Amino acid sequence: MSSAVSSTSELDAPELLRRHGEALAGFFATLEKRFPKAPDRLMESIQYSLTAGGKRLRPALVLECWRACSSPKQPGAPSGNGRSRGTGGTERWPSDHPSYPSALAAAAAIELIHTFSLVHDDLPAMDDDDLRRGRPTNHKVFGEAMAILAGDAMVTMAFEIIAADADPSVAPALIRELASASGPEGMIGGQVLDIASENVSLKLQELQQLHRMKTGALLTAACRLGGIAAGADRASLNAVTAFGQHMGLAFQIIDDLLDVTSTPEQLGKATRKDANKGKNTYPSLLGLEASRKEADAQLALAMTSLDVLGDSAQTLRMLARFVVQRDK
Repeated sequence: MSSAVSSTSELDAPELLRRHGEALAGFFATLEKRFPKAPDRLMESIQYSLTAGGKRLRPALVLECWRACSSPKQPGAPSGNGRSRGTGGTERWPSDHPSYPSALAAAAAIELIHTFSLVHDDLPAMDDDDLRRGRPTNHKVFGEAMAILAGDAMVTMAFEIIAADADPSVAPALIRELASASGPEGMIGGQVLDIASENVSLKLQELQQLHRMKTGALLTAACRLGGIAAGADRASLNAVTAFGQHMGLAFQIIDDLLDVTSTPEQLGKATRKDANKGKNTYPSLLGLEASRKEADAQLALAMTSLDVLGDSAQTLRMLARFVVQRDK
């Protein structure tokens, strides 16, 4: 897992995401050893979805916000408020950094929660999708009952991993943050609003609230989890919180645009399904050009939010630009 935190100053966003993905893959490879009494078919279903690829954006945000908010614990390294400016804020700290296990546990946990949500969203009772990340959805391979149970198991595993691996001084705060972002006032509540609003015209403010809960809450939580794992001061935690909120809205706007402008081959999942189900989206409410401008505006606000972190937030700025400029 050390490859994800090795020293480099010229990573682009895809390479950064790939390296964090490798760290997560190494962590998830140990799940069978962590849960040796779990039924084999259940663990196979869980691993099928966990190893399906994807950007791993949420765990990357956890780990990069952890970096931005941490103070290097190395001889001769700058200290104070987590802002290390010597090489443009691109210092990569080793995996034996004292707070790294807490950050990695939080990163793994949020990816488990995100993957659970995808498995359940794909079910016939929800979005009824046959394709996810370029291959058959979980319930198409393992059946609906096993997909439901695999999703349920991933939720419990997420919180068990934080409780077991994170430093006891931050574990309760990490658990509370993730639970709040995932629950009735966060992702799950947003999904309820999304279903309830099908074939109902929403106002822009209502659509923004839906997306703040359904998508934005977990992306914001990813940033806050990194800050909490680092023991961030209030100013730094506020900075990554605002960053996550604005970037989360930009992410959803781009998702809506890609559903209209991309092909299933590009996205690895069905496209134009939002319009087919009568869902409210930014393009349907504002049009393509205005939606793109709003995504750019949210990106600008996300960038400004990081000013307090200085150069240590360079990789976060790079990830935010990637979110808005991506084509899948």
